[in-house]
Amino acid sequence: MKTILNIIWLVLAGFWLALGYIAAGILCCILIVTIPFGIASFRIAGYVLWPFGRTAVDKPTAGAWSVIGNVIWFLVAGLWLALAHISTGILLCLTVIGIPLGIANFKMVPISLFPLGKVIVPTDPRLAASSAA
Repeated sequence: MKTILNIIWLVLAGFWLALGYIAAGILCCILIVTIPFGIASFRIAGYVLWPFGRTAVDKPTAGAWSVIGNVIWFLVAGLWLALAHISTGILLCLTVIGIPLGIANFKMVPISLFPLGKVIVPTDPRLAASSAA
């Protein structure tokens, strides 16, 4: 079922949202100082392309620099990407088949606002254990 949802997601919303993250990542990498934001943006673009079966969790080693970076990210790109998730989620919720996709969009708003200090992991504990090894 996750695969079917991911394919529908990719066609209806994932590709376009990932393009927004890729554009933000390229812009951040061009500015040199913001390369960590670009890396985070590319990481989230992969998550946005294929979200079902994965989730974002807090990174235990994240520190004060993540908080400072998240404030800068919020001002530069986070707010606009979050608005894209919210508007896409509302549009997807207008159809019955799009409701799970809209809910997935709303769940991505926090990571689009504050991506630093987060890591993407599989939701299946067996996969998470094997990828950690």
